[in-house]
Amino acid sequence: MSTLLEAYKNNPVQLHHLIPLDFPSLRAVPESHVWPESYNFRLSPPDENLSIPIVDLKDPNIADNIGRACQTWGIFQVTNHGLPSGLLEDVEYEARRLFSLPVEQKRKVLRSPGGATGYGCARITPFFPKFMWHEGFTIMGSSVDHARVLWPHGYKRFW
Repeated sequence: MSTLLEAYKNNPVQLHHLIPLDFPSLRAVPESHVWPESYNFRLSPPDENLSIPIVDLKDPNIADNIGRACQTWGIFQVTNHGLPSGLLEDVEYEARRLFSLPVEQKRKVLRSPGGATGYGCARITPFFPKFMWHEGFTIMGSSVDHARVLWPHGYKRFW
């Protein structure tokens, strides 16, 4: 079985020319991000009995629970994963720090042609008629090389 990185390299999607917008500077939605009316859907009033599925890693029916969550919602929350809450808080803090950087700084670590990691648009972008209101940062393995570029004097926390 190949790794995700190998799969990306063996099935390249050229995204390097798709550079995320400088979202804070926009005053209106650009035409490139305005979707046709046929893509709009109406949300039903919230049903208080429905919520994002929670998948307990200690549940013996985990495979069925994940399958059902993916088929019905496409997402799920994981519990009993064993990760300390402090680590999760640190990850969230670093994500906020990354995405709050000026766009010029984030563009220093744009995903390279044929590359799988770095700053850029979602890999599924070419399959849609318009761009998504999205910016992303893909990490596989160590993020220290990107961190060194983004924070030359503060990257050692990523070791």
